Amino acid sequence: MFYYALKVVVTAVLVVLISEIAKRSSLFGALLASVPLTSVLAMLWLYLDTGDVEKVSALASSVFWLVLPSLALFIALPLLLMQGVHFFLSLGISVVVTALCYGAMVMVLRHYGIQL
Repeated sequence: MFYYALKVVVTAVLVVLISEIAKRSSLFGALLASVPLTSVLAMLWLYLDTGDVEKVSALASSVFWLVLPSLALFIALPLLLMQGVHFFLSLGISVVVTALCYGAMVMVLRHYGIQL
């Protein structure tokens, strides 16, 4: 139980740290947010939990393929905000657009025989 709590605390602290840094500097906040901390932590926790490098490798490969559709959020959100769309509506639309892009990517990858 302590290990699980430690994982939650470390992960949460990183997210809060990034948001606090972004308040002071969008450049440094973006720099930290763009580093795949979540992916690195997930691979670290997965390896520590299982010791299985094949599972870590599969996770890393899947993350690679899903990075491209995730970029849709970072395109849609600022475009909607610049158009004057309310923040929460912009965020919601951007998440839906991103989810659709994820679905499209999975279908394209399956078409080419790549299973995630």
